This record gives sequence, C-alpha cells and structure tokens, in this order.
Amino acid sequence: MFTKQNLLATLAGFAVMFFLGYAIWGFATEDFFEGHTLNNFMKETPDMLFIALGNLIGAFALSSIYGKWARGVHSAKEGFQFGVWIGIFTGFGMGLLNYGVNELMDFTGHIAEGVIEIIFYGIIGAVIAMVYKATNK
Repeated sequence: MFTKQNLLATLAGFAVMFFLGYAIWGFATEDFFEGHTLNNFMKETPDMLFIALGNLIGAFALSSIYGKWARGVHSAKEGFQFGVWIGIFTGFGMGLLNYGVNELMDFTGHIAEGVIEIIFYGIIGAVIAMVYKATNK
C-alpha cells in the first residue's frame, strides 16, 4: 500500500485533482453551476488546506484501488477506464442519489456534474496509470 509506485501515483493524482478540479469547478463551470444551484451554502472563502487534504486522501484511495484493479496492466487507456467507472459511481450514482434527497442543484446541474466527473476521474485515472507504468519494475 505504501509502495514507491503508489506514493508517486498518489502525488501525481493529487496534483491533477487539485489543479484540474480548480480549473473545472472554480473557473470554467462556475457560472453554469451558479445558474443551476437551488440552495447555495458554499463558503465565501474556501479552506484550501482542507481541499488539498481531501484531494490527497482521495488520490491515495484512487491510486491504491487502481493498483489492485489493474493487476499489473498499466496504460493510459486502462487508467482512463478505471477513472470512468469512478466517475460513473460518484457523478451519476451518488449525484442522482443526492438529487433524490437534497435540493442543492436542479436535474440539469446533476447531469452535467455526472458527465464532468466521468471526464475528470478518467483523466486522473490515466495519470495514475501512467505513473504506475513508468515506475513498474
């Protein structure tokens, strides 16, 4: 679990999650989601320490799960496919569950979030896989 391969993939995954996440949700889609938000309870100033810590833990979990899932076959395609399944789970599985129980966003917002998460986690999965491949013995 704490192998060099996993830790390096975690660091790469963390960097992508942190910066790509900010680019997507903090910049590119901010206006879109503002228009589809029903109840806004976001902090005026996000706590970057906890965002970074959450991304680090998430990247470690993804990298650890990927390491078991891939069974030694590492490629950008395999990693992207892994990430797509994570995105389907979080974006549509959890997203539609949240749509059913809370009033954070309208249906269009949740569908858009699902599509974005599939792409987002696909990219992260590909990066993690490429680090695994580059550090494979």
